[in-house]
Amino acid sequence: MLCMSERLQSIIDQRGPIRTIGVIGMGYVGIPAAALFADAPEFDSVIGFQRDSASSGYKIAMLNRGESPLKGEEPGLEELLTKVVGAGKFRCTSDFSKIAECDAVALAIQTPFLDPKDLIPDFSALNEGLRNVGRYITEGVLVVLESTITPGTTAGMAREVLEAESGLVAGEEFCLAHAPERVMVGRLLRNIREHDRIVGGIDEVSTARAVELYRPVLTTGKIIPMTATAAEVTKTAENAFRDLQIAAANQLALHCEAMGVNVYDVRTGIDSLKGEGITRAVLWPGAGVGGHCLTKDSWHLERGAQVLGGDLWYPHGEESVFGVARALNEFMPRHMVHLTLEGLRRAGKGPAGATITLLGWAFIQNSDDTRNTPAEPYLAAMEDVGAEVRVHDPFVDEIEVSHDLDETLAGADAVVIFTAHRHYFALEAAQMKALSGEEHPVIIDGRNVVDPDAFIRAGFIYKGIGRGDKNSHPIR
Repeated sequence: MLCMSERLQSIIDQRGPIRTIGVIGMGYVGIPAAALFADAPEFDSVIGFQRDSASSGYKIAMLNRGESPLKGEEPGLEELLTKVVGAGKFRCTSDFSKIAECDAVALAIQTPFLDPKDLIPDFSALNEGLRNVGRYITEGVLVVLESTITPGTTAGMAREVLEAESGLVAGEEFCLAHAPERVMVGRLLRNIREHDRIVGGIDEVSTARAVELYRPVLTTGKIIPMTATAAEVTKTAENAFRDLQIAAANQLALHCEAMGVNVYDVRTGIDSLKGEGITRAVLWPGAGVGGHCLTKDSWHLERGAQVLGGDLWYPHGEESVFGVARALNEFMPRHMVHLTLEGLRRAGKGPAGATITLLGWAFIQNSDDTRNTPAEPYLAAMEDVGAEVRVHDPFVDEIEVSHDLDETLAGADAVVIFTAHRHYFALEAAQMKALSGEEHPVIIDGRNVVDPDAFIRAGFIYKGIGRGDKNSHPIR
């Protein structure tokens, strides 16, 4: 009698190499992943699966025309989509029964938290995706979760759902693995090709099959195999560490403001200490942390420790260093409110009736990605105190967001920079002052975009994150 792994390997040997791939979820992860799979000569075809919903169904027709629904700057993505669609190697559909044609299926579905305080993730969308996969997979198929998930999910909940829906046994009749995405908006294709790929199966056969799937899309990146749970911890931990590093930079910026010091001078000084055994990875402070990953992945890590580790005797959850970092980064939009109110006060104005121009609704520069944007709590807080807030973003297509910069700046009492879009580095103090019509307009720089001295000379009241050397300047 064959053991489980031997039986699975025998099924895979009969099935042959991976030729047809399904990717579920046509978003910032699924689209570039599908395009790169389709471009690899080792694979025959790729099917992108997208629900035909009111909010996302439009993507299907766009992708089948070779057009990218992602409207930020993503070098090479639209050209690659045009190429693989034209070659007949990629198509998008809402018909999940086509999963039956696939040798491998990757799920790239968001996994948010509805309330971080209870540390319970919202896996409803992922569950729906897993059920769709389970209904149609056949023996020998590889199922890979690319979504960032709570440690223990692949071998636990995901396995249970897939087995219940398919009637097949993971590790015996189909392969199951976790291979987390490691991408940043604005460099999706490059990141997938160049970053090392973490690949973790529930068993050695599943890991090997997942390695076969991802190796063809890598250029400089290499495969790092491990267990599924270790892969889950790796992804959540690397984002938790990045969030922690940003929080440290933000805390330093707040201290520098209090002490009348320029945080960017301090950062340069810290970063200058180099040598063997010296690590001083200082990130940049800013108006807040947004996006789908850093705002939640610390909670996935914390949740995994509690679920897999039982009763924890050490600080965890909101009391852990990762929880404290989350709280600090979530505080930064409130600090932007404080700087705005202080700037208006110096101009002899209160917030009630003030006109605020908010520059940047996307959470990251040169992108249309607005997920968990830190500008949203800022806008809500300013409206609560009676200000009128206008929003400008050159990349975001939402009804309440303007693409006309001059129109948005006209009559502004204060201009608040939340996103470092390339357009904002060209802001001219004299022109902005003329548009405002104010003797002393206020500018709040949350991303170190403008030259403080140029704006102060023009008569602006300047406030900036970490700019303790400038925030109390004499008014010209």
